[in-house]
Amino acid sequence: MSRSPLDSTWPADLRTLTARAAERWPDRTALVFDGRDDTLSFADIELRANAIAAHLADRGIGPGDRVSVMLTNRAEFVLSWLAITRLGAALVPINVYYKPFELAHLIHDSGARMLITEKALLPSVEQAADLDVVHSGLLLCDDEAGQEIFHGKVSWPLESVPAERTANIQYTSGTTGRPKGCVLSHRYWLRIARHLVAGEPRIGENDTMLTAQPFYYMDPMWNVATALLGGATLVVLERFRPSMFWEKVHQHDVSFFYCLGAMPTMLLNTPPEQRDRQHRVRAVYCSAIPTPLHAELEQRWGAPWTEMFGMTETGLDVRMPADEQSKLVGTGCIGRAVDDREARVLDPDDNPVARGDIGELVLRGVGMMDGYYRNPDATSEAFRGGWLRTGDLVRMDDSGRIFYVGRSKEMIRRSGENISATELEEVLCQHPAVQVAACVPVPDPIRQEEVKAYLVLNPEYTAETAHPSELSEFCAQRLAYFKVPRYWAYREQLPRTPSERIAKAVLRAEQDDLRSGAYDRVTEAWLT
Repeated sequence: MSRSPLDSTWPADLRTLTARAAERWPDRTALVFDGRDDTLSFADIELRANAIAAHLADRGIGPGDRVSVMLTNRAEFVLSWLAITRLGAALVPINVYYKPFELAHLIHDSGARMLITEKALLPSVEQAADLDVVHSGLLLCDDEAGQEIFHGKVSWPLESVPAERTANIQYTSGTTGRPKGCVLSHRYWLRIARHLVAGEPRIGENDTMLTAQPFYYMDPMWNVATALLGGATLVVLERFRPSMFWEKVHQHDVSFFYCLGAMPTMLLNTPPEQRDRQHRVRAVYCSAIPTPLHAELEQRWGAPWTEMFGMTETGLDVRMPADEQSKLVGTGCIGRAVDDREARVLDPDDNPVARGDIGELVLRGVGMMDGYYRNPDATSEAFRGGWLRTGDLVRMDDSGRIFYVGRSKEMIRRSGENISATELEEVLCQHPAVQVAACVPVPDPIRQEEVKAYLVLNPEYTAETAHPSELSEFCAQRLAYFKVPRYWAYREQLPRTPSERIAKAVLRAEQDDLRSGAYDRVTEAWLT
């Protein structure tokens, strides 16, 4: 009989987790860093994290401190995280593409005492010359001294850390303002791992997991915790490359991976291959599977693509049960609340809506963030009446299944009608010319808002062969007339958040007048 995800016999902190893994599977491969020829066993992780922790302790890092880490997808990131947290300190991950202004905000806001980075990123760090950590708390993982520290191996007495102790100050992508730091405990990470090991898809010793997201985002870290808990091997790619992704799946004999955002669509746009179904993948977990493409994803690769909903603030919240997955493909259902999470659907006045009606998804339960770091106002706004507001619009059926509609802040209001940007984007991506679509509101004095569509076309198409007039007609055949975009723009690529979602806030901020340079469907002309 399997243990429940909240069984007290499971390790409750990251320090105990790594020690347990090293004892159970000392010589088994735990981490493979593709492209770096760097492989770590479970024992390597334990001993090397100890060596780094010893160095950090010698430099005064201890319980309650924050340490920033600005590293690419390399072993030193994982080892730094595990070293920092075993001291009772907290990791502050930093996007490697951040400029000095953004870097300074995270370090100042978190109060980090040290910054761990690598030589290639040092120029950006040094430009933030007002940061004290640049002068007194800088640690390079790949200079001569750093290599000795990060490749050392030290035994360490097992001292557990309280499960409630902060492990991460995890900053959000900042798509709706300056990034806010989510306070995440050891329990937060272990809870996600327990769900995936004790429950579906039951990650274990025979599994090889794969992650292609950057480590400064949360998903690779719960992948690490899951591999350590289940005894699986985790393969880490340097970055997500659609054309090479399945090649890496074959090369490393992967059995499980997680993806989100535009990744599924980008993968489907790669040329089919004869060996598309010749692999060991038994489960793909994905957030925001494009509803019209769900069946095609499963048909092409012959593996179930399962919805998993969560946020940085909450972890794992909603998941499609395996026994319901096949019959709900393509319905937009994201599953049910997991067993230690409660979900409700509320109207703007915080009243429950009728089953089947659209409202905001709110959540409560164990293992969520402890608030936004040093931001009580934002924390109070996020938690109302003990429920966390997700900002996601959903509907719930009579059996408790949840169907995703879109982000509340991405609803476009045109002439009194609500338009879901998510729905419109899904329809646009059904056109053979469209690789990626993003829809945003354009202020309008008469209709309140109009819709502007940004498109990335597949390579064989151009703005002439996939003209806005053709795409408008395509939408009109599938949607109500008021949902058809008025303004159209073509791009080679769209800005993205670290989680591979389209950064719509960046698109909206690019121009004072979003109509400029766009095609106007009403006047049938390109605007200047």
